[in-house]
This record gives sequence, structure tokens and C-alpha cells, in this order.
Amino acid sequence: MLPRNPWKHAVRALSVLLLAAAATLAPTTAASAQTETATVSRGWNDFSCKPSTAHPRPVVLVHGTFGNSVDNWLVLAPYLVNRGYCVFSLDYGRLPNVPFFHGLGPIAASAGQLDSYVDRVLAATGTPEVDLVGHSQGGMMPRWYLKFLGGAEKVNALVGIAPDNHGTTLLGLTRLLPHFPGAEDLISATTPGLADQIAGSPFLTKLNEGGDTVPGVRYHVIATQYDEVVTPYRSQYLSGPNVTNVLIQDKCALDLSEHVAIGTVDRVTFHEVANALDPARATPTTCLSVIG
Repeated sequence: MLPRNPWKHAVRALSVLLLAAAATLAPTTAASAQTETATVSRGWNDFSCKPSTAHPRPVVLVHGTFGNSVDNWLVLAPYLVNRGYCVFSLDYGRLPNVPFFHGLGPIAASAGQLDSYVDRVLAATGTPEVDLVGHSQGGMMPRWYLKFLGGAEKVNALVGIAPDNHGTTLLGLTRLLPHFPGAEDLISATTPGLADQIAGSPFLTKLNEGGDTVPGVRYHVIATQYDEVVTPYRSQYLSGPNVTNVLIQDKCALDLSEHVAIGTVDRVTFHEVANALDPARATPTTCLSVIG
């Protein structure tokens, strides 16, 4: 049954999405325009970096929808570099003539771009495996790479921050699409990466057929109960062996991070990411992790 005023609900949910995108892109245009060389000066995307004995695997950061390889990681990338990791990030899912706003192309094709990038990182670092850390779509898209493109042989762990592993209803907005003829076709034609993330899409149906995980990879999902983009937030969780699902408010009840903040600025979450990357040296994630 439709709400009494479906347009009011649709506009409200769309506003949330646009605000989330704007917040993700809040750093200056100059930051967005930085090249790979510029990120080296910040400590990551340094292809001369050689992993240490303590941290033997490079970390590849995978941005979310509307994100890019710089803006999404202005806080987390240096956080990991300062802890001794070789850190890399890629741009994927670009649409023609759309700068800065990436992750909008077909997700299966984006997974192929991740495949090529991981191979490049492995060749440069001389390591057999990487760890992946992704935000939003970036936490879900690598699962296609792991499942269908042979990525499981090259990846030790996938850490997903607010990943839309089973799609999103976007606060119920996607349920209204059938009531607006042509809307779904328009989204699929212009921004296929968005259409792929709608709960129940053909892409997600194929991705999750036969189970959420593949053997040989550790999975660590970090969610927030205040997520307004990937809804319901529990749909982010995975089932299967070698899976850890974490609600960040169980670690720090005072953490109010929503979908954007949890992946871009939340140091409590970043401490949990560090634990997931190095479980042998993990320390408790608490509210005090903001100063760690």
C-alpha cells in the first residue's frame, strides 16, 4: 500500500541520498583533482612501498558510490599508513564525462577494474595477497571479484564498512519505483551502478546465490544502526564461515556515525578496521579508540 503522500517520502529519501553524496565529496575540489602522484605525498598509492614483516599484505581501499580514490580516504588512508601499511586506492565505475563522481558504472565491470588494479599492486609489492577495505558499494563490489573473477586466490580479507551486501531499499524509496513507469529503466540506462544496488536486483540475486562467501577469505562487516542509505542496516551482514559482523554501537554506544561518517571520519570504526586487518594484534575497540 502506498503512503498517503508518496512524493513527500520520495523527496525525503532522495534528499538523504544527495546529502550523503555531498558529505562524501565535502573535501575541496583541489583534493578531488589530485592525481596518484599527489596521494603519494600523503603517504599512500606509493608503488615503491614494500610491505613489512609486521604487515606483509598491502591494503587496497575501494571507495563507495559517488566517491573517488582520494576523497573517500583522506582520513583512513593516512591512519593505516601511520600504522605501517602499504596502502593503495583505485577509481572504478567511471561514466563518460562525469568527473570525480565514480562508482556509477555496471558493478560487474567495476569488479573487473578491481581485478586489474589488485594485479598491479601485487606486481609492484611482490606479495601474493592483498587485504581489501571498502566503503558502501566498495565493501560489496569486491565480493563479485572474489566469487566470479578468481579474486579469492589473491585476497586474504575483505573488510566492508557499511556495505550494501544485500542491496538497499533506501528508506523504502526503491519500493516506490514500480509506481512510476520508466523510472527503473531510466536508472538502469543512465547509472547502472545505482540500479545494481537496489535490493532484489538481478546483479545482487546472482551475487548472493549459493551463499554470501567463498572459501579462503576472511570477511569483516562493520555497520552502524544510524545508516540512512543502506537500509535496513542488518542487510549489510554476511552469513557463512570466516565472517565477523560488527555493529559499531556495540563497541561504542556514543558513536552516532551514519553511512558517510562511518566510512570517512570515524576513528572508532578505523580502529575496528585495523583489528580486522591484524587480528593477532587486535586490541578492544571502545569509545576511547577515537584517540588511538
